[in-house]
Amino acid sequence: MKKSVYSLVLMDDVVDAIDAMACRRGTSRSNLINQILAEHVSLATPEKRMKDIFASLEELMDETFQIQSQPTYSMLSIRSPLRYKYKPTIRYGLELYPSPKESLGKLKVSFRTQNAQLIQSLNAFFQIWVALETHYLDRYFPKGILCELSEGRFIRELMRPPGGEELTSEDLGNSIASYIQMLDAMIKTYFAGLDDPNTAAVQVENLYRQYLQDKFIVI
Repeated sequence: MKKSVYSLVLMDDVVDAIDAMACRRGTSRSNLINQILAEHVSLATPEKRMKDIFASLEELMDETFQIQSQPTYSMLSIRSPLRYKYKPTIRYGLELYPSPKESLGKLKVSFRTQNAQLIQSLNAFFQIWVALETHYLDRYFPKGILCELSEGRFIRELMRPPGGEELTSEDLGNSIASYIQMLDAMIKTYFAGLDDPNTAAVQVENLYRQYLQDKFIVI
């Protein structure tokens, strides 16, 4: 949305209250005033859109996931425990773009651990995951899916759904929630079968195919 500079005459007490609220929300005075006015006239701003997407996402997350709000409208943190001897926590960091084009935002997945064995197993899983998405989503995203894999960390761009149709904030929130739930289930399936990694990899692929058929998660 295009922005221009305007002059407003406001009471000092109003400005003080706006500044305090803007500080709490991690935004600027002008941006907060813009949001308040847009909401008052029922105009959807990028901030409102992101807020609605996160709200739809949170409604679908069950007690397995611990959602932590961030001091910005564009980010959300989600944690999920993993049954493993080191009792690690899977961390999902979701960031949405205010003005999305081909990508809606990005998802960062990580474990906070220094254990070499755990990091090695996590890297092995994400290598399998990248191969699965590259193979099964190629017809939807012929340009490929942007992702990055490093030691104990995976970053994935969340693509606009194929077809170019404009989806509602609720639809996008549901799609992102379903993707995170699917990914979480795959990680736990793989780690539950680490005694036989090859069999675990086959189980992950079979489960992935089932999810695509049943829920058609493409994002």
